[in-house]
Amino acid sequence: MPRFDPPVSAVAPDQRILAAIRALPRGQVASYGTIARRAGLPGRARLVARLLARNEDPGLPWHRVLRADGRIAFPPDSDGFREQCRRLQAEGVPVQRGRVRLPAAEDDLDAALWRPC
Repeated sequence: MPRFDPPVSAVAPDQRILAAIRALPRGQVASYGTIARRAGLPGRARLVARLLARNEDPGLPWHRVLRADGRIAFPPDSDGFREQCRRLQAEGVPVQRGRVRLPAAEDDLDAALWRPC
């Protein structure tokens, strides 16, 4: 029997965001905006942040999602900040002064055209 996958637009935005977060491989990070774009919701980075703020799934790799500038969104002296740093470092992601180097945007036309050879 053929498999039927509903169109992306038929899947709830929250579920699309969670799927995009779960798809982040161990040791890789992405910004809230990148997650929103991958979920088919460009410009909805704040929706991603709100969803993560109320997340109760202990298996969700929330720690792999960062601000657009690579900074951890928690205040530096908070438990959340320390936990995110610990989890990222355990996956081999270098964290320096609360910041992680984000990968070059795969879908950024300027980055693709002007990347040094």
